Amino acid sequence: MHLENIAVVGAGIAGLTAALSFASKGVRCDIFEEAGELIEVGAGLQVSPNAARVLGKLGVLPELEAVWTEPDRISLVSGTSLRPIAHVPAGRHARERWGAPYGVLHRATLQKILLSAVERNPLCTIRLGTPVRGSATESLQTVTGTSYPLIVGADGVWSNVRASVPQGPDPDFSHNVAWRFTIPSETAPSWLPRNQVTAFLGPSTHLVAYPLCEMDSINIVAIASGISPGHTWDASASEPQRDMLVAQFRHWDRQIADLLKTIEKPGFWPLYAVGPGRWHNGKDTVLIGDAAHAMMPFAAQGSSMAIEDAYVLSNRVMNAPDIPQALVQYENSRKPRVAKVKARGQFNRFAYHARGPVRLARDLVLSMRLPQSLAADFDWLYGFDAE
Repeated sequence: MHLENIAVVGAGIAGLTAALSFASKGVRCDIFEEAGELIEVGAGLQVSPNAARVLGKLGVLPELEAVWTEPDRISLVSGTSLRPIAHVPAGRHARERWGAPYGVLHRATLQKILLSAVERNPLCTIRLGTPVRGSATESLQTVTGTSYPLIVGADGVWSNVRASVPQGPDPDFSHNVAWRFTIPSETAPSWLPRNQVTAFLGPSTHLVAYPLCEMDSINIVAIASGISPGHTWDASASEPQRDMLVAQFRHWDRQIADLLKTIEKPGFWPLYAVGPGRWHNGKDTVLIGDAAHAMMPFAAQGSSMAIEDAYVLSNRVMNAPDIPQALVQYENSRKPRVAKVKARGQFNRFAYHARGPVRLARDLVLSMRLPQSLAADFDWLYGFDAE
């Protein structure tokens, strides 16, 4: 298909990746972002091999490799005893087994590198402070005087573009909150290894930690039940909320509880998931990333799915006879994979938060699995090629 230009709404990871994906195929991309400036928001991020492979195709992987950490392993540890349960090898093994690296870095670092690549690309332009409201087609026509043959809604869980998709999905609060903070590497306790992703498992809660070498710190995410602060994805916890966090980990190893007590102002993200619904309007508008399928972080695949979406969409559009058929093909190819990733996340949630006899059985079964056997369970996920 011959396509001259498209509009991308949203300059987050999904939108910037979409712009680079289409530009790599010779399509001009105009990016519209509601925020007046792109500020550093969020905390750490895991980029698994399936997403790293796409970023390699787009030419930004070398910049990431210069600043991120490739953990040696992904370890599961008891949150109540700090006893190792099992691990999946990563690092060099990830490159050998899945053909691409597994890296961890700050979310803002990835966005900055993607933004820099967009700004260098002559086919990409970005307009900040430009909200898209109501009908996406009419709104962009009013702002630019241009009629775009394709509008990509990459504007997150609170997507405005989604209103232009009949029978589109709706977001719903999960009643879980991700508490996020970092601590300097030099003051981090010894039970927080600097060379791995560590998932501490406990009753009804879990905690994930990994190094951020570009910040010389350890990123920590604690998942627990909580109250939503409203339509936001990043907020500062009040003193009562911090006390609630500490209370939810009171049955964990005392060292973990003591660490949580020292965090002065942990940030927290209310975890919203986007339910079933259409991802396109059958004509000229399509949703990707969190706008289409925001998911719980129990498989650490939210950003990776958005990166896959962006690249797969560009391939479908450029190889289909027309845009409506491309949008159908995109949705038909992506929905089963996203559903499988969500199902994996729900399984992890059950396993990570298990109590009593189920927890004991979980630990026994996992401890008997060899690392290579556990790695094979991820071949379908990490070995995926968006080409």
